[in-house]
Amino acid sequence: MSVTESSFQAIEWTGDGLRLLDQRRLPGETRYLDFTAAAPVAGAIRDLVVRGAPAIGITAAYAVVLSAQRHRDRDDWQAGVAADIEVLAGARPTAVNLVWALERMRTCMSQLQGDPVVALLDEARRIHAEDVAANHRMGDSGADLINTGDSVLTYCNAGTLATGGYGTALGVVRSAWAAGKLADVYAGETRPWLQGARLTAWELVQDAIPVTLITDNAASALMQAGKVQWVITGADRVTANGDVINKIGTSQLAVSCRHYGVRMMVVAPVSTLDMSIADGSGVTIEQRPASEILEFGGQPIAAAGARAWNPVFDVTPAGLVDYLVTEAGVVAAPDMRKLQALVGMPAQGSSAR
Repeated sequence: MSVTESSFQAIEWTGDGLRLLDQRRLPGETRYLDFTAAAPVAGAIRDLVVRGAPAIGITAAYAVVLSAQRHRDRDDWQAGVAADIEVLAGARPTAVNLVWALERMRTCMSQLQGDPVVALLDEARRIHAEDVAANHRMGDSGADLINTGDSVLTYCNAGTLATGGYGTALGVVRSAWAAGKLADVYAGETRPWLQGARLTAWELVQDAIPVTLITDNAASALMQAGKVQWVITGADRVTANGDVINKIGTSQLAVSCRHYGVRMMVVAPVSTLDMSIADGSGVTIEQRPASEILEFGGQPIAAAGARAWNPVFDVTPAGLVDYLVTEAGVVAAPDMRKLQALVGMPAQGSSAR
């Protein structure tokens, strides 16, 4: 296996059902869960068994196949599947890939007659394969921007675990590492779920790419010391003007980057672009339970009676992003005009609402 390829699969169609690597258990336990119905998959998405915008979309597409398997013998099978699609769509509303993948499956379903399972499975597999291919293109394009000897900081997890395979931000890391360009790779721990410590560090260790973990609040000091030239992240949504919605903490990294002259690279497939929303102010930010901050491993860590504010995403203004890397091309200093050109939309401000 090439050093650039992942040594594991996080999402797998087994022939009869869907198998997911339970990311809540990593890195202590490598545990796979099997699913044969759509509703439990929606729960798995909501409970972070699977996470990362592209991976959520792929998982939801396979869940539609599970729904079709369950309802295929009913005369009104489409109604049953449509109901499951609505449940899936509500599992993680901020990740635009979820809605995108479900709409693609819905479109496929509307054109079917007879047994829907084979055609829907083909479409889900196509979504999965397209994502992996896109990740490789993004990885190579992002790596081309990096100079030999550069070091990078990545945040949250945007690797194989968050995608169909290879990764977006970690795809760039994998490609740059394979090209011999990287001196060091740093990962922010990413509170409160520690996706950087538990998942990104685990992925890189699995694939023999050296990684140094830092606390989230050490990032500015790392930049001030001149130890990194790039921050590379994924995105859960990119709005029409180039604002980036990503894991909470991304925006403060971008602010520090601008102050210290570190370049900010966001790596995301075109399916993550939401040209229907003008800017980040139009995105509803998901709030998660206060217990994720007030407790750790089920044990209280805060004073009794303390409250918590726990948004899972923040908005990084487009003006703080140096490069947006997609499978369709690299956009420097992204803005509405450039993104409209990227997706083939007329260059009109009225095209976003």
